[in-house]
Amino acid sequence: LHVNGELDALQQGLAAASTCMKPGGRLAVISFHSLEDRLVKQFIRGPDLPRVARGLPAPAPVQGALRAVGRKHFAGVDELARNPRARSAVLRIAEKRA
Repeated sequence: LHVNGELDALQQGLAAASTCMKPGGRLAVISFHSLEDRLVKQFIRGPDLPRVARGLPAPAPVQGALRAVGRKHFAGVDELARNPRARSAVLRIAEKRA
């Protein structure tokens, strides 16, 4: 993954797909490794909140450009029987906000 630059290519592809989408458009991403899935999940979740010292008011939450649609999906029993390599596949779906 690291040697071939696949994670960088995934990040670039997600960013490019997000800019091409119209509001209400949906993006479906299938990942096969936990590092890929983490990148996809963080991309859909949006920017992280800045850390604030204890006792200070929390900043207003920043809404990301995408919203997760449902939960992550895995291959079913029938698919796994036909295609054992699908056991590590995770499908995440996101929708672009207006």
